[in-house]
Amino acid sequence: MFTAILTLVSAFALSGIAAYYSVVGLIAIFASAPIPIAIMGGSLEAAKLVVASWLYKNWDNAPKLLKYYFTTAVVILMIITSLGIFGYLSKAHLDQAATTGDASAKLEIIDEKIRIAKENIAVERKNLKQMDEGVDQVMARTNSETGADKATKLRRSQQTERQRSMANIEAEQKRVSALVEERIPLATEVRKVEAEVGPLKYVAELLYGKDDAESHFDNAVRFIIILLVVVFDPLAVLLVIAGNYSLRQERLNREPPVMF
Repeated sequence: MFTAILTLVSAFALSGIAAYYSVVGLIAIFASAPIPIAIMGGSLEAAKLVVASWLYKNWDNAPKLLKYYFTTAVVILMIITSLGIFGYLSKAHLDQAATTGDASAKLEIIDEKIRIAKENIAVERKNLKQMDEGVDQVMARTNSETGADKATKLRRSQQTERQRSMANIEAEQKRVSALVEERIPLATEVRKVEAEVGPLKYVAELLYGKDDAESHFDNAVRFIIILLVVVFDPLAVLLVIAGNYSLRQERLNREPPVMF
């Protein structure tokens, strides 16, 4: 009796979870009518278990037309449930991928801005260096006071350009600092999501090899989803049948033998 009850409890628990995933998945597919889809999906899930149980108990006595229709309906409902579960799990994966993609795209934009700012700093520093080299060349041509005066005049003439370059360097450095601070939470989010999908990457490497894992990542996820779908709802229905079988066997064992 305990085995039969445990089997039925497991069946209804698994079927309830499958029904929830299926209904949510169907709502994602038919997003414009969530409440009607939820009512329809829940009703069909409950009816599927009732029909499966009824078929097992009345298989030998049921009219052929009713029996075949019920069997077909149960199979079709199992397929619908499996499709709903597939939709739910696929949506969960796509949402996760979308989050990663958005964060990665923003991170790439910030990195590009940082790169441009650093290039601008390098250009301004090169300009300052060239001006310093110009002054040094004037000083190197002569050791007289006239040469020193020319170098001083040249440096004074460069003052405005130098101030502009220094101001640009300071502005770009501040910009880099602000971008780095903006980058930190995005980089943390990307690392967090990458850590969450890390096990899936190992599965992809197992299935397709380390070199091709990244390009076949979605295929690996799809393969795992299909495996879950194949065993999810069919197992729930078969557990209902197994529970009924166990109850029947328990009842037969308790009945006294017929005496002639």
